[in-house]
Amino acid sequence: MANERIIVGIDAGTTKVTTLIAEASRNRSVDIIGFGVAPSRGLKRGVVVDMDATVDAIEVSVEKAERVSGYKVASAFVSIAGGHIASLNNRGVVAITHPDRTITEDDVARAIDAARVINVTNNREIIHTIPRQFIVDGQDGVRNPVGMVGYRVDVEAHIVTGAVTAVQNLVKCFETCDIDVDQIVLQPLAAAEAVVSDEEKDMGVALVDIGGSITEIAIFSEGSICHTAVINVGGNHITNDISVRLRAPVAEADELKINYAHALSQDIDPNETVDVATFGRGHVASIPRIQICEVAEARLQELFQLVSEEIARSGYDGLLPAGIVIVGGTAQLSGIEELGSDVTGLPVRKGMPK
Repeated sequence: MANERIIVGIDAGTTKVTTLIAEASRNRSVDIIGFGVAPSRGLKRGVVVDMDATVDAIEVSVEKAERVSGYKVASAFVSIAGGHIASLNNRGVVAITHPDRTITEDDVARAIDAARVINVTNNREIIHTIPRQFIVDGQDGVRNPVGMVGYRVDVEAHIVTGAVTAVQNLVKCFETCDIDVDQIVLQPLAAAEAVVSDEEKDMGVALVDIGGSITEIAIFSEGSICHTAVINVGGNHITNDISVRLRAPVAEADELKINYAHALSQDIDPNETVDVATFGRGHVASIPRIQICEVAEARLQELFQLVSEEIARSGYDGLLPAGIVIVGGTAQLSGIEELGSDVTGLPVRKGMPK
């Protein structure tokens, strides 16, 4: 980029496209100088289904951020998500050939390259290779082996893959907007960097990002990511459930979810009512608010049950004392932390940027 101190991040999601423009200071802190949000209609479950609509949303979001910051966006880090994302853990091993047996950065790079040697079909590509730990001559738990002495270096790496077409279509949308993609970044990995502490990652924690149509999970243990997964349930499912239950337009149902939904219906006064514009000729009905909350509670119970099942499937059940950190628009619903803790049996908190 023209200014190396300027960093641009763009999250193209199912419901909205968000652009952040930040300036890095000399003391390594980051100041947000531009922010833009635009409704998204061109993505479904993290995958581009309408390129023109996606391009339009990106352009509107970027233009808003540019107007605030006064900076022209030429390239950006772009998040990716979706049901096509998969992950696995693999190990790479290399021998140290230097006469003095000192491990160099080249040796570390060779070990990581060795870990990337996996059977990937032609329709998939590697998005991330993230070292979890290094092992030097049998000594595990090494964070950075450069400068150490040894005969052999092993690396345990977490490898994230995605569908080639999904990645290329997303990149093409940005290229159409004349924006170069600096790097594709897995969405829950980026979210974890912002809201999960190093202590939580060391103890064991799950980052749960509740999006519009999908929920992404990233599990951390001993300071590094060890499992990623996608669940095909998100905030839009709550909106659709409310729309069907109340026979109201989706836009009206979404407003009701945002303004009146609560994750624990038992906390709501059964006599409290809400005016709802239902289908028909401007018909307005007065319905008990608790109906909205019951719908939201049922869907969220399903979501957290699926999260529990995924944690058990990962092999880290019982190994996450730091619990669950939830982010995303739906995570803002009141009562969701208590409900999540009741269903999963783990501590649950809302993630806030550090």
